[in-house]
Amino acid sequence: MTVPRKRYLSPKARSALKLLASNSRDVTEAFVLAHGFTVTILAGLVRAGLATMHQEAGEAGGLQIKSERYGITAAGWQALERYPARMSPPPDAR
Repeated sequence: MTVPRKRYLSPKARSALKLLASNSRDVTEAFVLAHGFTVTILAGLVRAGLATMHQEAGEAGGLQIKSERYGITAAGWQALERYPARMSPPPDAR
């Protein structure tokens, strides 16, 4: 089992993982991007072992179409449970 190197999840990474966790099936890259997440965040989750990515190929109207689908891993579920989001200190805490 892959364990994330960081002991926290950035708020964006946590939100992206929650989006993956909220779907019972893997979601397309377009779906995740439409929710405001970047390819960089997705790649980081995959590299950390918190998400998986697989490519699909198909044909529509005589054209070859490729798409990527993302899903949450067991390590991703554990990260959501164990690691709190990284929080910034309050503005007046100096």
